[in-house]
Amino acid sequence: MTFSFRFPKIGAVVAAGLLASTFGVTLPASAADPVKLRYLASQGGISPHELAQELGYFKDLGIELENVGYAQGGPASLFALAGGSVDIGGAATAAVLNSIAGGNDFVAAYPSNGIDDRVQSSFYVLKDSPIKSIKDIVGKSISVNTLGAHLDYTVREALHQNDLPENAANLIVVPGPQLEQTLRSHQVDIAGVGYWQSTFEGPLKANGGVRVIFDDTDVLGEIAGGFTVLRRDFVEAHPEAARNFVEQSVRAADWSREHPEEARALLAKIFTERGENADLAKHWRGFGLRAGAQAVPRDLEFWIGVLEREGSLPEGKLKVADILFDPNAAAKSN
Repeated sequence: MTFSFRFPKIGAVVAAGLLASTFGVTLPASAADPVKLRYLASQGGISPHELAQELGYFKDLGIELENVGYAQGGPASLFALAGGSVDIGGAATAAVLNSIAGGNDFVAAYPSNGIDDRVQSSFYVLKDSPIKSIKDIVGKSISVNTLGAHLDYTVREALHQNDLPENAANLIVVPGPQLEQTLRSHQVDIAGVGYWQSTFEGPLKANGGVRVIFDDTDVLGEIAGGFTVLRRDFVEAHPEAARNFVEQSVRAADWSREHPEEARALLAKIFTERGENADLAKHWRGFGLRAGAQAVPRDLEFWIGVLEREGSLPEGKLKVADILFDPNAAAKSN
């Protein structure tokens, strides 16, 4: 992987190097060349690390974030991370596990979103639709933001729990801004709206004439929806930057829970800077994370069990302890 750095004048570098080598001084991150982390944004959404950047939490910590475009979904973000075109990835837990099982040496840095009684993914139909329950979705078309990610796996698990073939519904990829249009024009029977897409869900509900068949908490319970991901070689090369990145991202997630209106105002600012519709920010419901963005074993174990059950993951190949980032270990390695 290639990282971009801003180099100060040679004299400063030499002087700093002599100071460190002669006197054994450990330079603070702010005095060293900043580590730049590139990422792909999500249309209509935000990640805790983007919020941390906006709040100034990375200032003087030697970390710079750079938005290099948009990802259609989590798997695209992971492909970019594996290919080295970004330094931060993010995807649904099942997609992250599939990617690691496929040979990518990734670390789950922190849960980026969660589902609970406030924040969840919902599957909408028009009010006059004959679809009333999960058992009625067999053979029906369902919009999802991308294949192989959270909505895809939620549908599969919902069908499995109802003793139906996991591939019994037809999944169609639809970008977030087109969710409402495709449902109302009958291009799909069901619109899957992800927990991270509340900015698109708000107008859909406000315009009326729709109802929810089920949501992902009905199927999965309270659980982390996805993880922000780093490459293990990045963590090993930049342990302090990785630890600061995670700690400040978690700090921003906690801040957003305590200051929801201020968070929505910042989201509107970010949308404006991206050229997106800032008015959608008022519908944002938060990250749905536990305090401290805590991950619990079930967040990963549930999906490891699903992937082992369907045969895409050999039993016992992945262990939670080998996947989750440990900031204490990173601190000790400095």
